[in-house]
Amino acid sequence: MNKDFFKQVRILDGGMGQELHAKGLISMGTLWSASANLEKKFHNLVVDLHLSYIHSGADVIITNTFSARRIRLIQNKVNEHFKYINEQACLLAIKAKDLSKKNVLIAGSLPSQSDTYVEDQRNSNEIEKDFLDQATIINPYIDFFYLDVLSSGKELDIASNVAAKLKKPILAGVHLKKNCLLPSGEAITEVVQKYKNENWLGLIGACVSPEIVEKSIEELKEINLPFGFKANLWEIEEPGPQRTFNTAKYDEIGTNPNIAFGKRDKYDPKLFYEFSEKIKEKGATILGGCCETTPSHIEAIAKLK
Repeated sequence: MNKDFFKQVRILDGGMGQELHAKGLISMGTLWSASANLEKKFHNLVVDLHLSYIHSGADVIITNTFSARRIRLIQNKVNEHFKYINEQACLLAIKAKDLSKKNVLIAGSLPSQSDTYVEDQRNSNEIEKDFLDQATIINPYIDFFYLDVLSSGKELDIASNVAAKLKKPILAGVHLKKNCLLPSGEAITEVVQKYKNENWLGLIGACVSPEIVEKSIEELKEINLPFGFKANLWEIEEPGPQRTFNTAKYDEIGTNPNIAFGKRDKYDPKLFYEFSEKIKEKGATILGGCCETTPSHIEAIAKLK
């Protein structure tokens, strides 16, 4: 693909999990949105949501593989379906693209391979194997990898190198805390200086609040890469790992994360547009939404193209 793709304003899609549940998905524990890939009766929900984002003006749709990391499948006792769940997510994204007849790109969500919002402290070989296993399945179907809510330079480096082995570029998505550091304690500038390579298309703040985006944008401006955000609309600024169960039983319906993190009911598309416009004026060219954002939020910011 064109390595300069993100040098002009591009619109990423919005949240998947919450929207799928709003449309009728019943998830299996911590499998969350990936439950829709496993059960054929929910496949059309995934296709329809991708289509909604495409019709709202998204230039890029992201595969529904965030919760398809191996650890989630092991927790929910469906690890034998690892290939199927990841492959179906890609095929459903392609189906939506074909139905839309629009020239959108498909990004493969390659998430943190352990908990979300915290540094993966396992040894590098374990982390690399997990990234490689998931990336290898996704790779044939996508235009680039979206490193989805990574929390440390080590994870970013490993995932970036895995993508390079598979000959695919990446959009790096790093999670940031209220102090504008990664959960590992590293600064954005620090990880870019250490780990950036020619495979990088850009870097964004991933699943961060609008307030954190605004606080971190000046540093993002200095990294000499296309930059932007996928902002969440959780009520709290700094989400942490969601512990769904108190027991070893993983066959129950998981708690909706917005019970723990809250939802900004009053953050409507107009407010999301105004926030995104401010960030664009700072030089951001990559604009999108994450948890609790909807096609209407994406439709609003698509006017900034």
